[in-house]
This record gives sequence, structure tokens and C-alpha cells, in this order.
Amino acid sequence: MPKTLVTFYSNTGNNRFLAGEIAKRLNCEIEEIVPVINVHLLLLSGIGLGNKAIKKDLSAYDRVILVGPVWMGSFIYPLRKFISKHRNEVKQWLFVTCCGSSYKLKKDKYGHEMVSRKIRDMFPDLNIKCTALPITMTMPDDLQDDPKAMMETRLSEANFNGLFREKFNALMTELV
Repeated sequence: MPKTLVTFYSNTGNNRFLAGEIAKRLNCEIEEIVPVINVHLLLLSGIGLGNKAIKKDLSAYDRVILVGPVWMGSFIYPLRKFISKHRNEVKQWLFVTCCGSSYKLKKDKYGHEMVSRKIRDMFPDLNIKCTALPITMTMPDDLQDDPKAMMETRLSEANFNGLFREKFNALMTELV
């Protein structure tokens, strides 16, 4: 198995939890990406002053799994900046998101499939594999179309089951 580092940025904790589960399953190291300025509206607008330095030497890893959110159809600044800075240090990149975009809406303007295309367009030389695990898979059927309920849902041990866990397990099988 390739030597792997899981890196993540998380605003609500969903992607922190997901990154932790990936690192546990792969028995690998994990490191948080911390923006110099962590203001949601600025980051959503693509404005930032970079990220704080990470402790790990990325060139020591074969693969980096970048875990983070998708906001309003955007590949957000801290994640984009991280890849831009470290793009030549890593052989293989994978982006995984716990997002609000459902599989049903994956192709709309805010959908995770559109963000995956944007990522591949931004970094065509890196051949980044993108995987989405929508938080809506943890929600009851009658709440999956409710934006407020989706924004309030947090990934945790209590709801890390059902279809979400099934899709997670499929991803882990691919990564081993």
C-alpha cells in the first residue's frame, strides 16, 4: 500500500470526522490544514492569506488524501491553496468531500460533480481522483431536500452508518 497522508480542512467538523475515519482505516498519519485567516465569507469568496505551514514533509508520502468541504459549488481557498503549494511534492492526489450536494443534484451548478470537474480543470497535470460522500446520506428521507436540516447535520459515530458507511467502505476498498 502506498505511504499515505490524510490532510483536511473542516469548518463544521464533518470533514474532520471523515478524515479521521479515513486515517484510522488506512492506519496512516493525518494533518489539519489551517488557513492564516479562517473567515468563512472570505474563504468562500476565494480570498485568503495562505495556510499555516504543515508539520509533515509531503515528499515523504506517495499519496495525499485531501479531505474538505465544497461550498456553493466551489473548491474552497484553503484546499486550492494547499494543492497549489504542494502540487509537485506528491505523486498521487485524492480529494474526498463530505458535502451537502446529494447524488441526485450532483450535476447542478452547486453539485459535487461540477466541483470535481473544476478541480481537474485547475490541476490537469495531477490527475486528481475526486470522491463525494454527501451528508444527506446520513439523513432521514423526508429531510434530505431540506437545506436547513442538511446544514445542521453533523457527521458522527451516531450517523456513520447505512448508505454513508457503505459508500465509505467502497472508497476504502479502492484505496487499499
